[in-house]
Amino acid sequence: MTTTSESSEASGAPGGDTALKRAIGPRLLILFVIGDILGTGIYATTGKVAGKVGGALWLPFVIGFVVAILTAASYVELVGKYPRAAGAALYTQKAFKVPFLTFIVAFMVMCSGLSSASAAARAFSGDYLAEFTDAVPPTLVAILFILALAALNLRGVSESVKTNVVLTLVELTGLLIILAIGAWAVLSGDGQASRLGEFEASGTGYSLMTSVLGATALGFFAFVGFEDSVNMAEETKDPVRTFPRAIFIGVGVTGTIYVLVALVSSLLVDYRELEKSSGPLLEVVKAGGLDFPPRLFALIALFAVTNSALINIMMASRLCYGMANERILPRAMGKVLSGRRTPVAGIIFVSVLAIGLVSTGEIEGLGDTTAFLLLCVFAVVNIAVLVLRRDPVDHTHFRTPTLLPVLGAITSLILASPLADRDAEVYIRAGVLVAIGIGLWAVNKVVLKVHGEDTA
Repeated sequence: MTTTSESSEASGAPGGDTALKRAIGPRLLILFVIGDILGTGIYATTGKVAGKVGGALWLPFVIGFVVAILTAASYVELVGKYPRAAGAALYTQKAFKVPFLTFIVAFMVMCSGLSSASAAARAFSGDYLAEFTDAVPPTLVAILFILALAALNLRGVSESVKTNVVLTLVELTGLLIILAIGAWAVLSGDGQASRLGEFEASGTGYSLMTSVLGATALGFFAFVGFEDSVNMAEETKDPVRTFPRAIFIGVGVTGTIYVLVALVSSLLVDYRELEKSSGPLLEVVKAGGLDFPPRLFALIALFAVTNSALINIMMASRLCYGMANERILPRAMGKVLSGRRTPVAGIIFVSVLAIGLVSTGEIEGLGDTTAFLLLCVFAVVNIAVLVLRRDPVDHTHFRTPTLLPVLGAITSLILASPLADRDAEVYIRAGVLVAIGIGLWAVNKVVLKVHGEDTA
């Protein structure tokens, strides 16, 4: 792989005029990507992944790491060519020029972010919070949680990103504590290494394959987030130079930590016990040989899922802003708050949708829905990067080897297919969301036609 770039001023790509404030530098972006990936997935769904695959909990995370790297390479190439907000929607439109497909992809991305934020809200109101209190109804806690994050987003991207840095450091600390507990257990001769080769499915044929694929598909929820960062392109300083390093470092760091955490979890706790808990890493803390306060770890976990929700709400609102600029959504969705220069209409819109999604399912179902929607989008993006090779730009940028997006598209489609053993409710929920999207598309077409803006 090679990465080349020239100054943003010369290229006119990343350094041109933008309605949004460029407040994110290279270090902030790396922490942003890491913080976007870390969080709800590893803290809340590890046990459910273990329930699908068994003691070989590390394997789905290794496979997910590979799939994430393949698709991340495509995103890096595309954000270098087109350093603007809207991400996958922008790339789909430029590659295929089919407005309906563009809208559906954009809507799926938005819904994936909102289902992820809803899963985080559910995780916040679950077992980790129960270490402190269970007096407030979980659904009410989740709604108040989303409203608080919307208020923070309205204050500004700088405040949101700085909060992300603090929360990222906190959640990294939590995972390092898990690794320290694992290291202590190994040095003390504790833990059962034999669990690492245990599979939940009986036999070695089709059932084993589907259980591993199903676990990988659910575990992939822990890796989503790097794709959100491209929606910050218009708020990043010199994105052509900054994004390749930030995304690859972010995916590499989180992938390594995930595999190690999975190994420690399986060593110390039987997968059946992990499956029962919505706070699986808390079970690891309690089973470890170190005397670490469970309540303190629960507090760290609450910060971690808060970070996930914060970034997903932020990204979904920026996606609305970008789609409005592309005329995929009405112009009003691009309204920016005077003074703060934050996308106020987008923040309000996605927060309302997130509150609605909180009542549609539990953490596992919402997490798997997020992964399924994004795997479908990733397949489109990996194909788009190949199609857009025919569209040269006037500035140099990162270019991924052709084999990587080909493999990325294939693996994404496999994990999104029925071969990955997932509950029917995931397909139903995704289907309902797409149907809502089609309805919104029809309404938007009418609005555009009335205003004389319908170009399709």
